[in-house]
Amino acid sequence: MSLDDKIDATLAVLRQATQDFKHVCFANSLGAEDMVLTHLIAQHQLDISLFSLDTGRLPAETYDLIQTLRSRYAVKLHVYFPDAAHVEKYVAEQGINGFYESIEARKGCCYVRKVEPLKRALAGKGAWITGMRRDQAVTRGSLAVSAWDEEQGLQKFNPLLDWTNADVWQYIKQNDVPYNKLHDQFYPSIGCAPCTRAISVGEDIRAGRWWWENPENKECGLHVRRER
Repeated sequence: MSLDDKIDATLAVLRQATQDFKHVCFANSLGAEDMVLTHLIAQHQLDISLFSLDTGRLPAETYDLIQTLRSRYAVKLHVYFPDAAHVEKYVAEQGINGFYESIEARKGCCYVRKVEPLKRALAGKGAWITGMRRDQAVTRGSLAVSAWDEEQGLQKFNPLLDWTNADVWQYIKQNDVPYNKLHDQFYPSIGCAPCTRAISVGEDIRAGRWWWENPENKECGLHVRRER
């Protein structure tokens, strides 16, 4: 399938979502894939709201991209923050960088900084959209383009599911789409600053995320595997 065909298929999924559901939102993680979707939504003036999660520990380059997005596109990005009391409690119990010590501690940090704010962001929505792709990680190989998200109680759409990494970057270059400048420093997947590193030649594109853990554990809880 050519890139043009994949673009058409992606737009068809996005339009179908807005036809079938009210209050469709896009969870924009500000990665390369999500900037592709941001560009498509803005360019085609689709009735899809955008939001992002500011964990409080994002790299400076991610904040730069948020500001660029604000000035470049005529779409509003709503930013959600973690509950300050929950963060204070976590830090008091686990330490500021306690997430390095165990999977449980790391997932606890992700819950406070990402999962709980996501629940607030999705409240009252009819469906949500992500930029996930099958070839990003072993945890995403069985995803569907559209599936019921039991955890969130919403229909979930993954319109870029069959795009390759090369497709994403071809689209970005052809359309002059802004992107996180850490990508130019060998950061293919970008999350919180202390949990993201650059990768070496030959490493998996998600190798820089939670690099001290095994691949099968590398999800933060935003995308649980209960979809059907």
